[in-house]
Amino acid sequence: MIRNLFKTTSIIMLLLLAKSGFAQQKTFTNPLLPSGADPWVIYKDGFYYYTNSTGHNLVLWKTKDITQLKTAVKKTIWTPPAGTNYSKELWAPELHFIKGKWYMYFAADDGNNNNHRIYVIENPSADPLEGDWTFKGQVGDETNKWAIDVSVFENKGQLYMLWAGWEGDVNVQQNIYIAKMKDPFTIDGQRVKVSSPQYDWEKYGDLGAQSNPPHVNVNEGPEILVHKDKLFLIYSASGCWTDYYALGMLTASKNSNLLDPTSWKKSTQPVFKQSPQNSVYAPGHNSFFKSPDGTEDWILYHANSQPGQGCGNERSPRAQKFSWNKDGSPNFGVPLKETDLLQAPSSK
Repeated sequence: MIRNLFKTTSIIMLLLLAKSGFAQQKTFTNPLLPSGADPWVIYKDGFYYYTNSTGHNLVLWKTKDITQLKTAVKKTIWTPPAGTNYSKELWAPELHFIKGKWYMYFAADDGNNNNHRIYVIENPSADPLEGDWTFKGQVGDETNKWAIDVSVFENKGQLYMLWAGWEGDVNVQQNIYIAKMKDPFTIDGQRVKVSSPQYDWEKYGDLGAQSNPPHVNVNEGPEILVHKDKLFLIYSASGCWTDYYALGMLTASKNSNLLDPTSWKKSTQPVFKQSPQNSVYAPGHNSFFKSPDGTEDWILYHANSQPGQGCGNERSPRAQKFSWNKDGSPNFGVPLKETDLLQAPSSK
C-alpha cells in the first residue's frame, strides 16, 4: 500500500511538473492579428480587452491570453449613426475604466479629415462587452481645433487628457496637447502644448508635390507609462505613411506641474524605430500592458512587414516584453522578427 501510495504521489508530481513546464514554455509569434492599426489593450479582472482602428465602428476583443487574439471573443459595441460629424473615419479607440464605468474614446469626422474631433461613449456594465453604450458627445477644449489620438490618465488624483492636434485650422503640423479633466467627458481649462516635432527623426513627412499640404511634421499617439516616481509620455513621430514612423519619449516627475511644458524633457533620439534587418517598418502608435501575474511589462504596437506599406491595412499589432534602464527609463529594444518565437506573458 505504501509502495502504491508512493507511486501515485510520484505520478501526480510528474504531471504537475509537466503542466508547469508546459505553461512556462507557452510561446507565440507576431503579429497578433493579420491587420489592426492603433492597437490598445487594458487588463481588468482577469481579462484583456483589446481594440484597434476599424474606420467605421468600435470593436472589442476579450481574452485571458493577449497572444491569442485570433480566437478571442469579438464584438462590435457601437456603430455611429449616419450623417453626423462623427459618422466616419473612426480612429484610434481607447478603452478606459474610470470611477466604476467604462469609457471608450475615439476620433471621428464626417468624411472630411479637417473635421476630426474627439468623442466618447460610456457603459456602466462590469463587462464592457455587455450592457448599453451611451454616446456622451465631443470631448475637447474651447479652441475646438482638429484633434485625434486621445488618451486619458490619472496622476495624484487628477484626470488628464492627451491628444494630437493642430495649432490652428490648417494641416501644417501635429502637436501633442494636455489638459485637465473635470470628469471623463469634460475638459477643465485650457489645452497646453507639450511636444512639437523638433528633431530630424520627427520630421519625415513628405506627401508629394501634388498633395495639399506637400509635407507634414508629426507628433501623435501619446501614451503614458508610469514607473516609480516618473511619467513617460511615449508618442509616435514622423508620418505614418513613411517607414521612419517611430516612438519618441518625454519624461516628467509625478510631482511636477504637468501643465507646464518645461516639466517634460524630450529624449533626443527615438526610443523605438524601424528594423530593416528584422523586416519591421514604421513601428508606432503603441499601448502598454502587464503580464497576468503583474511581473512583466509589455509594449503593444503596430508595424508593417515591408517597406513602403504606409498607413493602410497592412499594419498589424505586435507585442513584446521590455525592460528598464538603470535610470528608470524604459528600454524597448528593437522590433522583433515575425519568425521569432516569444515566451508568452507570465501567468499567475
